[in-house]
Amino acid sequence: MRIDKFLKVSRLVKRRPVAKEMADQGRIKVNDKVVKSSYDVKIGDVIEVGYGAKEVKAKVCDIKETTKKAEASELYELVD
Repeated sequence: MRIDKFLKVSRLVKRRPVAKEMADQGRIKVNDKVVKSSYDVKIGDVIEVGYGAKEVKAKVCDIKETTKKAEASELYELVD
């Protein structure tokens, strides 16, 4: 699954076009490498998303095409 779609499905980013734009600006890293929006996410990847001043780091635990809002947080685990 593409990184922009994963970020939207997991609710780390509200909308897919926003996730795509963030990736194209270089604000998304996977395993300490800047990636484009077409990057293929795998279980075990560590994603870093930069939101202006704050940064969120999450490890991919599961990949699903769709999910409900209540189950979205099961797709990743936050890393400090």
